[in-house]
Amino acid sequence: MRRNPCPPERGEGQRHVLDNRTGTVVAYLREALASGEDFSVVSAYFTIHGYGLLADHLEGVGRTRFLFGDPGSVEDLDPGQKEPKAFELTEGGLEPRYVLAQKALARRCAAWVRQSTVEIRSVSRANFLHGKMYLTVSPHGATGVVGSSNFTRRGLGAGDQPNLEINLATEDQETVDELRAWFDRLWADDGYTRDVKQQVLDALAHMGNDYAPEAVYYKTLYELFRQEIAARQAGDDSATTMGLKDSQVWNKLYQFQQDGARSVIAKLVDHNGCILADSVGLGKTYTALAVIKYFELRNQQVLVLCPRKLCDNWSFYPASNGHPQNPFPQDRFGYTLLAHTDLSRDSGRSGNVDLAHFQWGNYDLVVIDESHNFRNDGSGRYQHLLEKVIRAGGQTKVLLLSATPVNTSLMDLRNQIYLMTEGREQAFQDSLGVGSIRALMARAQKEFKQWEQQQSQDKRRDKAQLLDSLGADFLRLLNGVSISRSRRQIEQFYADEMERIGRFPRRAQPVNVYPHTDINEELSYQDLGERIGAFMLAVYQPSAYVIDPGRLDELESKRQAHNFNQKDSERFLVGMMRVNLLKRLESSAHALQLTMERTIKKIDNLLKKIERYEQGDKSRTHGLIHGETLPDDDNEDEEFAVNRSRHPYRLAELDLPRWTKDLKEDRAMLSTVRERVAAVTPERDGKLQDLKQRIRRKAGQPNRKLLVFTTFKDTAKYLYDNLQSLTKKLGIAMAMVSGDETHATAGPNNFNAVLSNFAPTARQRPTTDANRDIDLLIATDCISEGQNLQDCDTVLNYDIHWNPVRLVQRFGRIDRIGSRSPSVRMVHYWPTEDMETYLRLQNRVQARMALADLTASGDEDPFSEEDMARDLRFRDAQLLQLREEVPHLEDLDDAPVLADFTLDDFLTQLLRYLERNRAALEAMPSGVYAVTEDATQKAPKAQPGVIFCLRQRNANPDKQPRTASPLHPHYLVHVQGNGAVRYGCGSARNILMAFEAAAAGQTRPITRLCRRFDQETQNGRRMGHYEALLSACIAQIRQAHHRQQTAGLGRSGDAGFKLLRAAETPRGAGDFELVTWLVIQEAT
Repeated sequence: MRRNPCPPERGEGQRHVLDNRTGTVVAYLREALASGEDFSVVSAYFTIHGYGLLADHLEGVGRTRFLFGDPGSVEDLDPGQKEPKAFELTEGGLEPRYVLAQKALARRCAAWVRQSTVEIRSVSRANFLHGKMYLTVSPHGATGVVGSSNFTRRGLGAGDQPNLEINLATEDQETVDELRAWFDRLWADDGYTRDVKQQVLDALAHMGNDYAPEAVYYKTLYELFRQEIAARQAGDDSATTMGLKDSQVWNKLYQFQQDGARSVIAKLVDHNGCILADSVGLGKTYTALAVIKYFELRNQQVLVLCPRKLCDNWSFYPASNGHPQNPFPQDRFGYTLLAHTDLSRDSGRSGNVDLAHFQWGNYDLVVIDESHNFRNDGSGRYQHLLEKVIRAGGQTKVLLLSATPVNTSLMDLRNQIYLMTEGREQAFQDSLGVGSIRALMARAQKEFKQWEQQQSQDKRRDKAQLLDSLGADFLRLLNGVSISRSRRQIEQFYADEMERIGRFPRRAQPVNVYPHTDINEELSYQDLGERIGAFMLAVYQPSAYVIDPGRLDELESKRQAHNFNQKDSERFLVGMMRVNLLKRLESSAHALQLTMERTIKKIDNLLKKIERYEQGDKSRTHGLIHGETLPDDDNEDEEFAVNRSRHPYRLAELDLPRWTKDLKEDRAMLSTVRERVAAVTPERDGKLQDLKQRIRRKAGQPNRKLLVFTTFKDTAKYLYDNLQSLTKKLGIAMAMVSGDETHATAGPNNFNAVLSNFAPTARQRPTTDANRDIDLLIATDCISEGQNLQDCDTVLNYDIHWNPVRLVQRFGRIDRIGSRSPSVRMVHYWPTEDMETYLRLQNRVQARMALADLTASGDEDPFSEEDMARDLRFRDAQLLQLREEVPHLEDLDDAPVLADFTLDDFLTQLLRYLERNRAALEAMPSGVYAVTEDATQKAPKAQPGVIFCLRQRNANPDKQPRTASPLHPHYLVHVQGNGAVRYGCGSARNILMAFEAAAAGQTRPITRLCRRFDQETQNGRRMGHYEALLSACIAQIRQAHHRQQTAGLGRSGDAGFKLLRAAETPRGAGDFELVTWLVIQEAT
């Protein structure tokens, strides 16, 4: 954009035309006011910076009269309205360097306005007076200016980019007399004008006052989230009109759930999809039900897809089911409920749905519970969902529910986002300014892996560094399509509601128990672990015995092409099988014994097959061997069920003598270990005996309920069988649930009834029959997600799941809002006190993790030894952490969660603040600042310097890809006192965290700091230091934009990339407005 040269003062060639090019209004007025005695003004606006241009000359004027041309000009701005009001004391389009000194200027202006010689009135009717006029009277004559220039800095012709105006200046006395007579008549007519001097003084007081850091923080949030607030308000109005707020489900929600539902609805309307990733225990199901009701009230069809084990939970609510436990019968929910696995079926029935004739594409909204199960876009189930449900028929909105949408890779997130876009890469081009989703997520995943690689030996790096590297587009995407709030945020921002409804229970310190595997100590966990590590398990790796040249070439070509082949897969499968055996040993000797017997049977069957083949049976059936034969694992533990083989070998292609030898050696070792394990009877089982003691003690407590988790169904059945005698003697009922098997000693023997009888209050069981109550529940991880069981106060982990996140999820069944217990506890059974040995043995988990990565993440190198070692150290640190505390998911050893990539917590803070402080917040002008003190001890991010919030004036109103700020057209930059940039404009979340920390609790101006600041700057007259910091801020924004645009030019795979036009590129101070700024001074 071409910049206008500084105009000359009142050119001789044009004494009468003042257009701010060849002649400026300010120069003309300064000359006229030099000896003026009377000054009269008509203008739509009054700004302190317009006053500042003439301040020295106005001091000597005998009388000044200012008439506002519109009544809205003297009212405070209301940013919540669609149309901004005209009275802008801070002059919205002003270059930031002038705004820095506005407080001192406002005070000077207020002192001038208070003088008796200054009068201010406004016309009473809107859209009544549109002209602008300036009249001066002096002993030497009178002058007048009539035209388009308002009383603003740009309107008067100052600055690098003054407005192009058209004004006529006249010194003709007859003309000036007519203008003055017109002004006098209007000024004196109380029917047309009214006195507004006090209103102007009130507005100036807002600018001249010192502001509290907290108030400036919320002013910043308000400007950043204005569009989101408007969208929520529109949705709220629609919800009210349709009757959502009269529904039973809406009135059952807590305030934070209602706020979540509002945000979800707004994102579904704007972006066609949303991930609701609130932390465990915050009631995502109820929030989703409110969203479902909103769309049903619009006569839209809704499909709910959930894991089969959660179907009973969702079946409560549809009116067609007539469920007696439905808490919302008047809402008459009409959604269709199906299981994830039904997507792969084309016949049979699921509930009351005939899948053979089911029309998958007829739905306007699809709600997917536990959506992380769709993180693999290569699975048949994922493709069925995409093609049969989302792409078929009309446009389908998608709501994804998951507390853990990211597992091992950001690609997990990408694949779930694709469900919102029907797989279209540029779906968010217009709504979010995001080009290629694939290219964006690939860049983010690359940064994520680099961040992981730079971690220290025993813990991850600061997550703030990761956020700093992921880029503005990534944060803009996730902030646009996801909502993720932690329990800590809910407790902090909804504290008043927590007092009303009851807080979350206190998390007691975990109890760590180390019972003997064998009371007789004839069976050692460490010894068996080492023996298991020596098993060859040749039955699972036929590729190691290939001798056929053609098949060997095939294996090598696969490795050359993909850095991985079937032999590698089988090798890792064997590692996974060793983990399976080790984890079963940790769970129970009984579970290990059963698996070893099954493995021995597999070996026997294979040996017989080889024997028949060698004896002459060359049939096609007997001649084929499938690699990667999976062990008999539990359906509960889905991480085992990966990478099934589809590449059979012929026995003729294998070295049968060598394979037979290894199979027999394996069988002998397995048989020996099996005999030792079988000797551990229930009476010798140290864990079982310790559990019995705990059950006895729990039975004597006011809350007798105990929830026992185990990874394996075999262990669950073993415990159920061996605890019946004890529970009968104690007079307590017991039950066991797994994915496909349920047992109970009281009440109906079905999955849903068992859970309701264990937690009758939480699950709103209609009957009060205590004879059906269950106090001891033994469960696999089939209930570690999505179940409300907070009648119980203790979770006992009979074995330690390989993924520490699962342990937190287990605890989440009882650690929920609405718990009847003041505190909840988790008990861990560890196989040994020697954690170093335990973790060393656990490191065989690398095979399982690598195989999960292969199928789910899409990484190019799924079996990087370095990556696996890093992940193992991470898991180890998490396990050690879990011995000392029960962390929230977002605190689990700095593991990134979705909440780290969104700004939901800041929006939530703002919404709560607006409930009580909206009027005061809206009265605050732009450009305000506050002064606070170095808070690095409590918040390392909040280092001394200045946090600037700017708004780009020349930004395209449409969303644009490749902008350097995720908050475009706003920019946040944290500049240190020495001019170095602490956080650039791409690090919005880090800067807001620093801003929040520095302002926290500072509800009043810090007087001593404000006085120090005023002294340093001579009440705003010497702002050189802060102007230099502002220049550094703007330089960083300019450099960031340049990097973004340059990188985009050299980047392949991003069809959505486009260069910004020159007119939309920020280059200097004149392209920005200063919204707010926070001065962080050195502590003294």
